[in-house]
Amino acid sequence: MVQTKPIKKILIANRGEIAVRVIRACRELGIATVAVYSEADRGALHVRSADAAILLGPPPARESYLDGAKVIAAAKQSGADAIHPGYGFLSERAEFAQAVVDAGLIFIGPPAAAMEAMGNKTRARENMVRAGVPVVPGNNGEGGRGFPSAQAALEAALAIGFPVMLKAAAGGGGKGMRLVTDEKKFEAAFQGAQREAASAFGDDTVYLEKAVVRPRHVEVQVFADMHGHVVHLFERDCSVQRRHQKVIEEAPSPIVTPELRAKMGEVACRAAAAVGYVGAGTCEFLVSPDRDFYFLEMNTRLQVEHPVTEMITGVDLVRLQIAAAEGRPLPFSQADLAPRGAAIECRIYAEDPIRFLPSPGRIVSLRTPSGPNVRDDSGVTEGSEISVYYDPMISKLIVWGDTRVQAIQRMSRALDEYRIGGIKTNLAFHRRVMKNREFQAGDYDTGFIERNKAELCAPPTEEETAALLDDAIAAAAIHVIADTPVPATSPEGGAVSPWRQGLGWRR
Repeated sequence: MVQTKPIKKILIANRGEIAVRVIRACRELGIATVAVYSEADRGALHVRSADAAILLGPPPARESYLDGAKVIAAAKQSGADAIHPGYGFLSERAEFAQAVVDAGLIFIGPPAAAMEAMGNKTRARENMVRAGVPVVPGNNGEGGRGFPSAQAALEAALAIGFPVMLKAAAGGGGKGMRLVTDEKKFEAAFQGAQREAASAFGDDTVYLEKAVVRPRHVEVQVFADMHGHVVHLFERDCSVQRRHQKVIEEAPSPIVTPELRAKMGEVACRAAAAVGYVGAGTCEFLVSPDRDFYFLEMNTRLQVEHPVTEMITGVDLVRLQIAAAEGRPLPFSQADLAPRGAAIECRIYAEDPIRFLPSPGRIVSLRTPSGPNVRDDSGVTEGSEISVYYDPMISKLIVWGDTRVQAIQRMSRALDEYRIGGIKTNLAFHRRVMKNREFQAGDYDTGFIERNKAELCAPPTEEETAALLDDAIAAAAIHVIADTPVPATSPEGGAVSPWRQGLGWRR
């Protein structure tokens, strides 16, 4: 029998737009919030939005946001009874999830054992094979622990047949991943993948998968409670990628039929149940041109692109995460769920739109789009600094439409309204994707950006240059940009949101 334990105060172990997203859900529920921040984020939006905020340390993430002991100490100092990890940073570290529980706090996420089972990619593959989940043909190395040498890996690659993918066992996000098309390039690719994996995850273990030619990257949102119920909330297509990192996502996928949706959903639920999963998770699949699908990995957290699922289902996944962590059963069954309309998300980055390199700096002017079924999830405001220390995301722009055609039209309009002055952004790139015939037809795969690079990443047109000039003139007209004020101090020793002063925390 699972007992319900209401949560009264949540510390968000993250920054930027996801921290703001969680704070908003908590505010609706009457749950108090605590932000954590580095010295670089002292005036950040998430700090000003929370009821209290506690400094973790210097700007480098390893000395602040990635220091689990500091995060747990901050939670105990503030009187929080739960920690929400967001995504990235500590969100998929099983040892952190267990440390939170050992400290007498609630971890808003899956059990550490489920994270362990799915966190290491080679172990996850083995677990899924046992559960009868289809996986891409591959080789995990000796005893499932990777390969001792490039030569041993090459022998396995020759047995599988080129092309192959080299992948880091300990991580994701495209880090430690290499596509190898022939034997001559293999050793250099293997060593490069090992170096990158060691740098990104502290583990240089690399395994092999058969490369699926022109695949779609389709993922299924699953959710499980502590009572043994598991449902899926349909799929998202994440095939518009650069260097294996998602840039645009949409739900539902243009290529997934109702029959394929049911099959993939059933497999994803089976995968979650096999490891005793609880909370929000995502099973990622490769879908071949002939509609065969293969399990890639499970992300044991909320995804960056979760809003498109929320838009087509009407389900608030963050509120649901909190309810599941309190021990509440799912308020619906699979039969109650049905996708409605179409949603698209564009990740708006501070970056060089031609080379995809970060472009840090101060946002001197900002005009965000609005209107029917337009949502801008952001962690910045006018005057915010895009730091060199963290991901250069400005916001996630999400739209919904009755049809995919309407969603594309709405996104195009919203992108045209978006104005960001003072830094380079990838807005022009997104506008071009929306006008691309291949994308409009839904006929794209993970090689879409590379094939259309000349069109999508070309220098700005005269029209785009004129728009940028207008932004620069507007920015120059702003004589004073007030520094973001440091919030007042709360009784717990952190910062307190002005709106919350004098108000009780009532659910």
